[in-house]
Amino acid sequence: MDLENLVERLLKGEPRALARALTLVENRSPEARELLSRVFADRKDALIVGLTGPSGVGKSTLTDALAKLARERDRRVAVLAIDPTSPFTGGALLGDRARMDSAARDPDVFVRSMATRGHVGGLSGAAFEALVLLEVAGKDFILLETVGAGQDEVEVAAAADVTVVVLAPGLGDQLQASKAGIMEIASLVVVNKADRDGADVLAEQVHAHTDGKPVFKTNALKGDGLEPLFDAILGARGERRLMEAWLSSVLQQIVRERISPSAWEDALQRLKERSVTPYDAADALLKELK
Repeated sequence: MDLENLVERLLKGEPRALARALTLVENRSPEARELLSRVFADRKDALIVGLTGPSGVGKSTLTDALAKLARERDRRVAVLAIDPTSPFTGGALLGDRARMDSAARDPDVFVRSMATRGHVGGLSGAAFEALVLLEVAGKDFILLETVGAGQDEVEVAAAADVTVVVLAPGLGDQLQASKAGIMEIASLVVVNKADRDGADVLAEQVHAHTDGKPVFKTNALKGDGLEPLFDAILGARGERRLMEAWLSSVLQQIVRERISPSAWEDALQRLKERSVTPYDAADALLKELK
């Protein structure tokens, strides 16, 4: 598929073209930058919903249920699921369709897994580009599910219009999360698996520790509590910071690429020897860019 043909088909929203475009940006292919340049002005304004929280709370099940509900409301839905990286292939460890049942079986829902590939913050290094491509392809309701690594998944707030933090009863000291990263970025909070003992208490505690942020109780597996949550998501859209976060990400990537491997290794060695501080090492590396 040549680039002209890819652009034409992507703007029509063809799934194969979208999948190909996502592969180009994920693999950092030389054509990716040109592709983004050609389609960037044609992006639409989707609602991007980020879902984050500890592993085991049912994020994938909730994502799947919200995708199904969005389709029932005639939204053009995409799911971008960030997975751990396979140590063997470098790709997403869990795969596109193993984690989504209803969404995977609906031809009108585009589901894609992306590997973190060492990127921290809960997202993939190409997540910002991927979100823009999904908008270009006409998706107007995008569910962005983070990898589930824990409290440091704060980058999703920069990419999403609405950030949903998902918890569940019986998974350790949930209130520890309210004191750090992910609870602070929440637009609203979901206590999933609400049929379990302790769900009511957890919801009350979270509400008290988050300055009254909205807390919803759901059972995504059974479909309970989803309608009020969906309506709240539609009404919670905040100021988008995607472009700011993307610019910062691209700038870091470009700086890192333009620093020679030898200079990088030299700086690391000097740090290990304590002969320079990280600030001095960074200044020296930046001087190499001039």
